[in-house]
Amino acid sequence: PNIEGLKEFGGEVIHACDYKTGEKFIGKKVLVVGCGNSGMEVSLDLCNHNAQPSMVCRSSVHVLPREIFGKSTFELAMFMMKWLPLWLVDKIVLILTWFILGNIEKFGLKRPSIGPLELKNTQGKTPVLDTGALEKIKSRKINVVPGIKKFSCGTVELVNGEKLEIDSVVLATGYCSNVPYWLQESEFFSNNGFPKAPFPNSWKGKSGLYAVGFSRRGLAGASADAIKIAQDIGKVYKQDLKQKKQKFPTHRGCISTF
Repeated sequence: PNIEGLKEFGGEVIHACDYKTGEKFIGKKVLVVGCGNSGMEVSLDLCNHNAQPSMVCRSSVHVLPREIFGKSTFELAMFMMKWLPLWLVDKIVLILTWFILGNIEKFGLKRPSIGPLELKNTQGKTPVLDTGALEKIKSRKINVVPGIKKFSCGTVELVNGEKLEIDSVVLATGYCSNVPYWLQESEFFSNNGFPKAPFPNSWKGKSGLYAVGFSRRGLAGASADAIKIAQDIGKVYKQDLKQKKQKFPTHRGCISTF
């Protein structure tokens, strides 16, 4: 991300994709930029390695428990969606989440006005599944801070005017599609590396080009894409086989015995 003063910071700056372990950050003050799944997991690991993480939560975020009633939260949501509308499933999931996790907004984690499943379907934003970071946030071992205004040598100034002294920065700001770098194609994919056609028509291109999971709707979206692609390949195969039979008809010979 383009953040003012980041080049003048002077300390170590890495992306979450290059983060392996918190061992080298023991005793250090680390700023984790981003509060998605990667940001939460990095902050938790840093905390477990006796670092002092501060996590930037600039925008609203849905934090859900990994399991509800012993079932995967997403598995339970997908099960309910077979019979209930999306808005009602969102409402039920959030009520159950409140009973399990409590009110997280008082710890600096503001929830979006849109439900977690609707947000995933409309904007492709995946909810955070709590793996233990929330408990560290509640105990103030992970410090949640607002957005960044600018960096300077060894410090960061936040939008609320607060200044923090930090040793390192971990950027957990998401990933970009690298499709445009290795696929020379401009009809199906746009410059941002995602299909031009919106969901649910983002799975099929021309000349046998397919895309699985680019709808940004999680495993459920990838599963729906995979089923459609498998059905389409089967259909194309049958049509091709039929054309070959018409082009090269087979004849049964008649053998007579005298």
